[in-house]
Amino acid sequence: MELNRRQSIFGLISAAIGAAIGSVAGSAIAVAREVVAGLPGKVALHRLTHRPPNYETPIRYFRDTLTPNDAFFVRYHHAILPSVSAEDYRLEVSGSAVERPLVLTLKELRSDFPVVEVVAVCQCSGNRRGLFDPPVAGLQWGYGAMGNARWRGVRLADVLARAGLKTSALEVAFDAADAAPLEATPDFVKSLPISKALHPDTLLAFEMNGEPLPELNGFPLRLVVPGWTATYWIKHLDKITALDSPEKNFWMSTAYRMPRSTFPLVSRFPSQESGERTPVTEIAVNSLITSMETDGSLIAGRSELRGIAWDSGLGIDRVEVSFDAGASWRRCELGEDLGPYSFRPWRADWPALPSGRHEVWARAANRAGQVQVEKPIPNPSGYQHNAFHRVPVRVVA
Repeated sequence: MELNRRQSIFGLISAAIGAAIGSVAGSAIAVAREVVAGLPGKVALHRLTHRPPNYETPIRYFRDTLTPNDAFFVRYHHAILPSVSAEDYRLEVSGSAVERPLVLTLKELRSDFPVVEVVAVCQCSGNRRGLFDPPVAGLQWGYGAMGNARWRGVRLADVLARAGLKTSALEVAFDAADAAPLEATPDFVKSLPISKALHPDTLLAFEMNGEPLPELNGFPLRLVVPGWTATYWIKHLDKITALDSPEKNFWMSTAYRMPRSTFPLVSRFPSQESGERTPVTEIAVNSLITSMETDGSLIAGRSELRGIAWDSGLGIDRVEVSFDAGASWRRCELGEDLGPYSFRPWRADWPALPSGRHEVWARAANRAGQVQVEKPIPNPSGYQHNAFHRVPVRVVA
């Protein structure tokens, strides 16, 4: 895959906006999780909407710690997607809180700054939204609005330093080359608090799992914000603005917010908090059983009992499974550690179970003491679903 290829893929899927986001429409979107092929560069994925493209990853691809690029989920709010070559690409860095505005090419980003890597989970804030009962507004994602990859790029902090970031900087805002088809549709602009923007793991990434970013995952450059939900991971990034006051727009002031009391956040965004509403920030601790049979169940003693766990980067402390509806828990064996923001694989042995049907529950806890919950925590937009994963078990002779 050559970096200087034109992104002709976007001409195949650009069109007027469809159901961009359910919270904007004000009602839940009924979605059939049909496994379909047809997205260029992707395997068959679960389709939620085609315009804009919103496709989720089948669980079987999470059996590997790193999610293959061609199976990585796709999430867009806007249906008009960019067509840009690596040679023509330019990144603008400006704003009231920089001394020296910059315009950088992709080649300059690669050659003029230290190149670093981080393994991190990119997860939609609404992952598992479709599992809330009663239903809530928004795209009805199942388990697959996420993926784990090795991201390679340059530190955002280094680029901001080159631009002469002022001590007055409060937030950094990010805009992209994708566009809304209707003038009244708000441009998708997100910001980060200066502390997160300057974190050494926050990257401007141009590679994913050792290859140039796929077209549908942000080519040629995207923001990588390890530990925070994917709403901040701006794809097709072409404009960075350092601000000495809070960014005010629909996507910061209205969307992707939840009651402050819903989750005890470690990572806060003080300049964007208002009253009891706070932006969604860190990824909640979570786990997933990945070794199911094709019918979504497990066969005791025959199916492997494996899965993954992850959180916001505080570190997975343990994963446990229960076969008696939470009356007792068995600790699992943790696998390879690719870093604090990565999926952490785990496995467990099967206990002796009587014949018949059972259910296995899985839960994870991190080193900060955060633990998955038995039932999802209700909130209006269905964010941060991190209830135990429950899978039926069959015991056969």
